[in-house]
Parts: sequence; structure tokens; C-alpha cells
Amino acid sequence: MSDSPVTFKILKRQPGTLARAGVIHTPHGDIETPAFVVVGTKGTVKSLKTEDLRDYVGSQVVLANTYHLFLQPGDEVVKDAGGLHEFSNWNLPTITDSGGFQVFSLGAAFGKGVTKFASSEVKEVSDKAGLNVYSKKLAENHGKLCVIDEEGVTFTSHLDGSMHRFTAERSIDIQHNIGADIIIAFDECTSPTADKQYQKEAMDRTHRWAKRSIMAHKQNYQALKKQGLYGVVQGGRHLDLRAESAKVLSGMDFDGYGIGGSFSKNDLGEAVKVVNQILPEDKPRHLLGIGEPEDIVEGVSLGCDTFDCVAPTRIARTGTIYEMTNEGHRRINLLNTKFQRDFSKPDESCDCYVCTNYTKAYLAHLFRAGEMLGPHLASLHNLYYIVNFTRKLREDILLS
Repeated sequence: MSDSPVTFKILKRQPGTLARAGVIHTPHGDIETPAFVVVGTKGTVKSLKTEDLRDYVGSQVVLANTYHLFLQPGDEVVKDAGGLHEFSNWNLPTITDSGGFQVFSLGAAFGKGVTKFASSEVKEVSDKAGLNVYSKKLAENHGKLCVIDEEGVTFTSHLDGSMHRFTAERSIDIQHNIGADIIIAFDECTSPTADKQYQKEAMDRTHRWAKRSIMAHKQNYQALKKQGLYGVVQGGRHLDLRAESAKVLSGMDFDGYGIGGSFSKNDLGEAVKVVNQILPEDKPRHLLGIGEPEDIVEGVSLGCDTFDCVAPTRIARTGTIYEMTNEGHRRINLLNTKFQRDFSKPDESCDCYVCTNYTKAYLAHLFRAGEMLGPHLASLHNLYYIVNFTRKLREDILLS
């Protein structure tokens, strides 16, 4: 978009790969890429203050969720507070997603063990393994909690069972009210188990919604001056659909692109490679919802610039932390008995606040005792680990 508030500059390309180091300029500061985007779903990174993100994690950018903020406290409340930055005291660049993945969670994936990564088999699971629905009776009465049509999505709130509707225009309007620097066009995220015919239908619908999202954004002149808009590439595991989606969206007036949908672990690399060989070089690319260390390495080498994932804080809240070993990254569960008397640093290679001041034994004690400080410290460490791991990949590109 001409005179966009969000622009991208490539500083260095890594020879022999699609990797590049760059800078995304936003109204609330620059994002040096490649970068990991910390997820603060409801306008908060669970248990962490803005000062923690800035001073202890080194976070450059935070992502909030359109669906959740719409339901609670309401996008109008956020707008009246002065927007997301004022409301949450997030004095750094921000992103909101479109709500499309929540459509997936409430629809095709509801009641099944389906995530963005496909497994060989999908099994019915209990409420505890999926979305926290309002009640079991509600789930039984509604089956899927959302219905998708050409115009948009009608869905049932997981909080209280109330019914709502998102269209492309409504999603953009809500994101205008929330006020993030980067907003995302409304899309349909399909299940990795969906057949190719449905993947094609959903992709084409996403493209139509993308056009409508652009028009809705351009009709709000004030938002157009303050917020950049990303389109989302879909197509599931099918490389021909991914290529088609990338070509179609490349012809639209977006400030950047998200690579969305669901993959199998084996398909991730090829799909991202095909897409990034087509998307415009001068626009940033965000790999949506993917953020394990090995996936970030692959994504960077294939030309992705930013990543987001809830995993670092989600696993931290149950006592699992990242650790670097001679064999590479691993997760360790602090509730294992052997850590009760392990007085070593949580990660010997890490110089974060947590690893400088605490031991595995102390963290293990906090989790066993049910103390709130446990999830706080584990979240600090995991976010520092993944944010700075991604920053190191950037430094490697600049030195290549």
C-alpha cells in the first residue's frame, strides 16, 4: 500500500538459502528480523509485565488475539482506552491476528485432537484437551461451535454460549478498534485432515475475504495511516494450492504476508519454500503459529521473517523449560524427581535473569508447591531462550 505505516527493508541475504535479515518499520518502533513474536492472547503475556518483556526477555513485538479481545473485554473497550498499546501498556510494536484460527478451533477441529500439525490419526478427545467450552451440554447441543458460509462465520462464544458473527469487514473493524500496528486479513484456517477439494474451496474463500479485507481497511482513513495489513496464504499441505494462493495474494495490495493454515511436519518446509519463492521480496513474511526452535531454523532458511507461537509460555506454565545441550534443543520437565536436588542452572548456556539467579531445584520446588512464581520464572526463561535464539539466527545472516 502506498505510504504505508508498515514498511520492510532487507539488509542482508544469506548465500545459498532464502534467509534474509531486515527491519520492519512500524509506528511503534522497528522489528529487527528474523524475530520471534511473543504471544499475548488477551492483551497480556500470562504472568509477565511489559517491563519483563522489555528488560528481561528483549521482546521486540507482541501479538494479541482478535477473537479473544472481541469477547473480553470487547474491542470497543480497548478503543475507548486509547487502543491496545495504551490499554495494555505495550510500548512496542504489536500485531493482531484475524480470528481465523479460532474459527478452525471452533469448527473443523472442535472435539478432535487436531492442531496446526497433522498426525497420522485424529481421535476424539475430551473437552480438557481442546477448547475450554462453556459447558459440555452446550457442546453436545451445537456440535461444532461455528458455521462457515460465503459471507463469514457464525460462532458460539466459548465463554458463555452467546452467538456472534465475523465477516471480513467485521474482523477488520474489530482490529481497527484494537489498534495494533499490523493487522491480518480474515481467513479460513482448515484442518490438515481436510480433503483437497475442501482445501481449495476454503483457499478461494480466503482470497475473496482478502479482497474484502483490503476494501474495509482502505475505507477507514485514520486506520490506514496507523496500521499495516497482511494477507494470509492458505492451501493446506498441497503445494499447487500453496503456490496458487501465493500468486493470487501477491497481486493484492498488502503490506506483508502471513503463511497460515496447517501442515504435517514433513510438509512444512516444502510448502513454505514454494510460497516464499513466489511472494514479493520486498514484503515481510510471517509464519503463523509456528515457533519451536527447529521450525524457526527451517523457516528462516526458507525466507520467513517473523514467527509466533504460544508454546514457550504454555509449556512453561506446566513446569517445562527449554535447555540447550550438546545434542541441541530439548525440553525438560522440572516436575521430574531428579530435579528436586539439582542445584545447577536451569540452562547452563543461558545468561537470562532466571538462569543467572535460580536453580533447577528451586524452580522444581515452586512448581511442586503450586507457587505462582514458578510459571512466571519459567515463562521468562522460555521466552528469553526463543527470542534470543531467533536473534542469533539474524546475527548469523548478517555475518554470512
